[in-house]
Amino acid sequence: MAEKFDSNAGYFLAGLVIGSLISIFLAPKSDEGTRTYLSKKVEEGSKYARKKARELRERAEDLVDSGKELVNQKKEQIAAKLEEGGEDYPPEKSKAKGV
Repeated sequence: MAEKFDSNAGYFLAGLVIGSLISIFLAPKSDEGTRTYLSKKVEEGSKYARKKARELRERAEDLVDSGKELVNQKKEQIAAKLEEGGEDYPPEKSKAKGV
């Protein structure tokens, strides 16, 4: 078991070293250029995320408002139906008590 772990760790470390060397040799920009590029991309990503969050929040607020409106309409319809039903049929509570 220890031998398997050692060989896997060795392969991992070798891959890590090789990948690091390749990335250093093939880097398209210097350290300062890479940092500037990455910070600019992070700032762009942050602006994009804030814009999308604002849009989603506005959409959610619109959906909540329309949902509240729909609930209020349905409550009014139900209340109207209950009032109509109450006028057509006398209360049955008195009959139910005798049962």
